[in-house]
Amino acid sequence: MKSDSEMLEEVMVVAYGTAKKSAFTGSASTIKSEKIAAVQTSNVTDALAGQVAGVQVTKSNGQPGSGSSVRIRGIGSFSASNTPLYVVDGIPYDGDIAAINTQDIESMTVLKDAAANALYGARGANGVVIITTKKGTTGEARITLDAKWGTNRRAVPQYEMIKSPSTYYETMYRGLYNASYDSAVRGGSTPEQAATSAHASANANIFTGEGGVGYQVYTVPDGQYFIGRNGRVNPNATLGYSDGQYFYTPDNWTDELLDDSNLRQEYNLTMSGGKDGLTYYASLGYLDDSGIIPGSAFTRYSARLKTDYQMKKWLKVGMNASFTHYDSQAPGEQEGLSSGNMFYVADMIAPVYPLYMRDASGNIMKDNYGRTRYDYGDSKTSTNFDREFMSQSNPGSALQLDKSNYAANIFNGQFYGEIEFLEGLKGRASLSYFVDDTRGSDLVNPFYGQYAELGGVVGVSHSRTTAINSQYLLTYKKSFAHDHNLDVLAGYEFYKLKAQSLSGSKYNLYNPFITELNNAINNPSTSSSAGTYATIGYLARIQYDYQEKYFASASFRRDASSRFHKDNRWGNFWSVGASWVMNKEEFMSDLTWINLLKVKASYGVQGNDNILNDYAYVDQYSLSNDNDNQSLVLGYKANKDLTWESSHNFNIGIDFELFDRRLNGTVEYFNRQTEDMLYYKPIPSSMGYSRVPMNMGSVRNNGLEIDMNGIIIDGKDFSWSANVNATFLKNKILKLHPDLNGEWISGTYIYREGEPMYQFYIRKYAGLNETGDATWYKDVKDEAGNVVDVTTTTDWSSATRYAQGGNIMPKVYGGFGTQFKYKGIDLSVTFSYQLGGHLYDSRYASLMHNGTSGVGQNWHRDILKAWTPENTNTDVPRLVYTAQGSLATATSDRFVTSSNYLSLQNISIGYTLPKSWTRNLLMESVRIYGVADNLALWSKRKGLDPRMGLMTTNDYTYSLIRSISGGITVTF
Repeated sequence: MKSDSEMLEEVMVVAYGTAKKSAFTGSASTIKSEKIAAVQTSNVTDALAGQVAGVQVTKSNGQPGSGSSVRIRGIGSFSASNTPLYVVDGIPYDGDIAAINTQDIESMTVLKDAAANALYGARGANGVVIITTKKGTTGEARITLDAKWGTNRRAVPQYEMIKSPSTYYETMYRGLYNASYDSAVRGGSTPEQAATSAHASANANIFTGEGGVGYQVYTVPDGQYFIGRNGRVNPNATLGYSDGQYFYTPDNWTDELLDDSNLRQEYNLTMSGGKDGLTYYASLGYLDDSGIIPGSAFTRYSARLKTDYQMKKWLKVGMNASFTHYDSQAPGEQEGLSSGNMFYVADMIAPVYPLYMRDASGNIMKDNYGRTRYDYGDSKTSTNFDREFMSQSNPGSALQLDKSNYAANIFNGQFYGEIEFLEGLKGRASLSYFVDDTRGSDLVNPFYGQYAELGGVVGVSHSRTTAINSQYLLTYKKSFAHDHNLDVLAGYEFYKLKAQSLSGSKYNLYNPFITELNNAINNPSTSSSAGTYATIGYLARIQYDYQEKYFASASFRRDASSRFHKDNRWGNFWSVGASWVMNKEEFMSDLTWINLLKVKASYGVQGNDNILNDYAYVDQYSLSNDNDNQSLVLGYKANKDLTWESSHNFNIGIDFELFDRRLNGTVEYFNRQTEDMLYYKPIPSSMGYSRVPMNMGSVRNNGLEIDMNGIIIDGKDFSWSANVNATFLKNKILKLHPDLNGEWISGTYIYREGEPMYQFYIRKYAGLNETGDATWYKDVKDEAGNVVDVTTTTDWSSATRYAQGGNIMPKVYGGFGTQFKYKGIDLSVTFSYQLGGHLYDSRYASLMHNGTSGVGQNWHRDILKAWTPENTNTDVPRLVYTAQGSLATATSDRFVTSSNYLSLQNISIGYTLPKSWTRNLLMESVRIYGVADNLALWSKRKGLDPRMGLMTTNDYTYSLIRSISGGITVTF
């Protein structure tokens, strides 16, 4: 197979066809198969990170098989989707990207401006990602086998938390002591009396549920205090405590629950070739991507067959069919503040709690069935103590006994015929069919935990998504008088998607391991839904060039979308573009070091119909049982006047290739303005509903993109190349709904006309007062309501909220990398980065609690810097178990931190055996390699991963994964 990637310097995949790079008037970037294959991922969207200028990638969940969130040239919507359109081999794709084997992908092209994606009309406003799969070429058959084996680990460590039980108890003692001391002084005690009583009170409560952790894991000599007057653990106290029935000692929950024995393995077999007008590409793939916690994995079997047959000189037919079966084991509740979320509980739990139940001799206990007994922190069901944090739960037990599985069968087939009516005049008809059948099952065990009393829970679900796309395209290419070239496209496209789902659940299982509804008897609950979405589009494009020096293009699409009322269903989308290849001018003929210098510009309008509701123009009700009578409750208030979000895009740039193409790149300025943004207007609840969707306002994203590639050394045995890209982005709200009077406050964010789209609207931290209490700024107003001064207050609720720090989005983001080759050895390294942004570090805030709001939770080590009479040079409030102390972690800019980061995304090293060796073995080539992904992250503080969210730290979701593997590729 001759790879198309060998020609991508000259020819690139664009909307409904291909184009020469020098002739293309739009903005697009292509990632070749070599870079895609170098990334170990079960979802190809991960491969975009840091690779394409203008593309920002975040990944909120590390569960194998989960994808990334991709944003192209900023965020252009408040409430509608900002996700780009994915197109696979020319057909819009609404399936799971994880179903596509990355080894089958030849290239990914990101279309970024109007000239590039206007032909996608109603769905192109957020950009387009075109995925092109590999195909065969005429020639001898080629067989390639690739196999790799490796392991997954947690990529980003925990925050710097307290790990020592003694340090934790000493810190807790300080909070209890201060609260008791303050209370005694207010009650009239002298400082000496208050100190004595506070010391006794703190020691008395530290192991109890009265402000303490509820667990004793130290043995303290009779008649002695656990904590001395110096605030340190009694040196005579020993770690480990027995009450005669059970033995209590802390466990490192993270180390115990992370699965370090996992294996990641992947195998791919491809066959390609062709003769007598027939070309083919076939592949088989197997991926077993194990997670980093028990019960977490993604297993995929994939197959693809792609053929093209030139039946007649004037007739060509072909088909492209793929089938994927994947099995996703994704333990439930691995996000949010759930008791079953291992990443929340293990990261937040104090380092004094046992994970396991132990008998009085210290042995980990087993139940009657040989299962490990986990400590649920509940004296009724496990030991004799009650845990103050997440009682009646233990994610370790849940991960072992609960089940969550989703199995999918996905078919995607495309069939086409192409007729050449006359020289240059071709017609093409294609029909594609997509189906995704997914069955899910969930089981919560009946032995332990919050559902044990109910006998466990089982849930089963099934979803079926089908999509049909038909395209009819007519193209005409003609050259006139050797200097004039014309390329015309006209077409019609129809797309229809139908999604159906069915689910049910029951309590009280008979067999604790069977995930079927008939295995349970109580509280049956069922639900089902169905929805359809369809578009019709008429499209046209004209491209003209003179002497391949001056280029002009225009495109138009008229679309209808079923998501809008019939009176607003149709929309018109268009673009115009032009470019000038300056280096072909006579006045530049002497500048032989310039291989390409092209100036380009474009403008156009695209639409966004992805408003997250397929029937937004119809009132939607939920049906309930009211004493055996049918009762309808309004669930969604419609707006028949709702219409498209439209994106107005202007792009101007320069493409260049210099010094025998050893240096090439693109510099572009873009201005993307979104009009008629979807907005949910709040409505008084007395109306029977709380909000209504409508179009309002506009926002602008504009900036500069730089993408450069250079060959530094190009010798016979050694070569060295490098690449870098950067996107400088600004964002501004131009207009809001008139009812908002230029300002909209939503939770902790504020939206104002003329200002950035995302700003925090929170209180401003003023540091500490003379007694170590947290203070915040507060405006002082006169009788007319004018601000005349600013003061500070210890009352957080009365402090003033301010718009904080301007735009919290990064000012610049991108990536860079380098590649080396020496004889048969190759090495590549890639990085991604972002600078100039901010986020709210909610995890750090939770770890800086005062104890009252987080009894039994761990602390960040910064809590050791808390104010004391001896340590006043700090901004960490005094640790005291009172209501005032609990305000220390109240929302303010104290926890707004830099979102800058540098990530070592990928390192790949390989050795290709000399052909003199492999020929004797009837092999064309053999490459042995090692690859590592997500190796390192540098950010503001250890444990903070800004890649998992644009505005705040993720909600304790599944940690991102580091994958390290070794493999071999053999080609016959």
